[in-house]
Amino acid sequence: MSNRPVIYLYTDGASSGNPGPGGWGAVLTCGSLRKELSGAFALTTNNRMELLAVIKGLEAIRWKDADVEIWSDSQYVVNTVNLGWKRKKNFDLWAQYDALASGFRISFHWLKGHAGHPENERCDSLAVA
Repeated sequence: MSNRPVIYLYTDGASSGNPGPGGWGAVLTCGSLRKELSGAFALTTNNRMELLAVIKGLEAIRWKDADVEIWSDSQYVVNTVNLGWKRKKNFDLWAQYDALASGFRISFHWLKGHAGHPENERCDSLAVA
């Protein structure tokens, strides 16, 4: 167990059409530190953006073996990890996630989207911007 504080990673993804133009947003917090990340693609799906937000958030963490709590409104992402749902699509992104995840102690948490959670709302704004 590390003596460093927990890193909180909040994520969201969006697409207009499925497939269609889309984006992802991530907010990292650790104590008083905060970092916001986002990106966009011309043709993608919502699930790809949800998963990419997690990947990009993990890539931004410089501490190896950090404790990371990931909060997402994506049942696709959270249940695939927590419940072992079969990975039927997005194998390229799941391979990236697996490579990154091995360097951290991660716990996934689902939160209801568009329910007023400040960090989730900010991620949504970043994803659709």
